[in-house]
Amino acid sequence: MPELPEVETTRRGVAPFIEGTLIRDVIVRDRRLRWPVPAGLARSMRDRRVITVDRRAKYLLFRLEGGGTMMLHLGMSGSLRVMRSPGPPGPHDHVDILLDTGHALRFNDPRRFGSIHWIRGAAENHPLLAGLGPEPLGPDFTADYLAGTCRGRKIAIKPHVMNGRIVVGVGNIYASEALFLAGIRPTRAAGRVSRERLGRLAAAVREVLAAAIRQGGTTLRDFAWGEGQPGYFSQELAVYGREDEPCVACGAPIRSIVLGQRATYFCPRCQR
Repeated sequence: MPELPEVETTRRGVAPFIEGTLIRDVIVRDRRLRWPVPAGLARSMRDRRVITVDRRAKYLLFRLEGGGTMMLHLGMSGSLRVMRSPGPPGPHDHVDILLDTGHALRFNDPRRFGSIHWIRGAAENHPLLAGLGPEPLGPDFTADYLAGTCRGRKIAIKPHVMNGRIVVGVGNIYASEALFLAGIRPTRAAGRVSRERLGRLAAAVREVLAAAIRQGGTTLRDFAWGEGQPGYFSQELAVYGREDEPCVACGAPIRSIVLGQRATYFCPRCQR
């Protein structure tokens, strides 16, 4: 599943082509996504200008003049591409947004776990966004904040930081990488991690995500950014997907376990 860096990379890839343009039409070929595409989407968006393309957690927010926001989630296999001269759609090209520049923004989703929503009021009040935690790269995600959420908690630290109500966008790959960088074993109870180590973890989360965004996101089978260029952060993963390979720091074999129904990778020597 595309994680926060992939979604942010997608936002940065499409925003220069979309912001400031006028939407001429919206073509919905298949409404059957995770939730049905709103029947009046084209009518709501047609002849309105895109002011900004923002991101909240893993949701992309296309804010239009006069109010109203199209909210899009890539799901497990979705992608957005800017088509300079849109050709015939493929079998999984569900939605095209046609722009006054002649370009089109095309949403492709083979598994149809993505979603598109039309929000008339403040997007931040939408039920899918209202209960979310702070952005990991924002000013509210601090060592003190993380320590407060961990106090007295018996849950393992890895699923704790993957909880979107604690902090958004720290998916499986980057949680494993951040915990390695901070030297914390993913199975350790959140309430038993010291304030000092939680400070290192908060900094590691920011460092890992920022590095992934700079480098274009992790290359996943179903992900490509706005013009089809894949991310390549996977070339620098320290533990994720490296079971039995030597640790980049100490040489010990990387271990893999299932934690919270997710594959979890760590170094048994470096992470305590």
